Amino acid sequence: MGLLKERAETRAQRLTTGIETWVDRETAGCEFKDERLGRRFCKLLAQVGSDMGQSIPLVCQDWANTKAAYRFFSNERVNEADILCGHFEATRGRVAATEDRSSSSMTRRNSASSARSRI
Repeated sequence: MGLLKERAETRAQRLTTGIETWVDRETAGCEFKDERLGRRFCKLLAQVGSDMGQSIPLVCQDWANTKAAYRFFSNERVNEADILCGHFEATRGRVAATEDRSSSSMTRRNSASSARSRI
């Protein structure tokens, strides 16, 4: 629970300063069993995101970070749900925002069409 509070405070601080990153948005819903795992995941996601499509050794740039990444993925306390839950939550938010915009644009088109047909 400490990780969630810490992340919420960090996120709130970033929001007030306007420096929320895509990593913050994608990991906001993640809940790891240990706060260190959450911090490591954020760092690893930022590294992989900085050079999409490249291998882990290439994006990690040195042996210590590469070894830490492989240790993270092989850690028994980390599972697929821990990693993906934040991404799924962020995706639902993006889809909902898109649906809201498309339904409002459809409403405008329909009302414009009906107004023309009445003339």
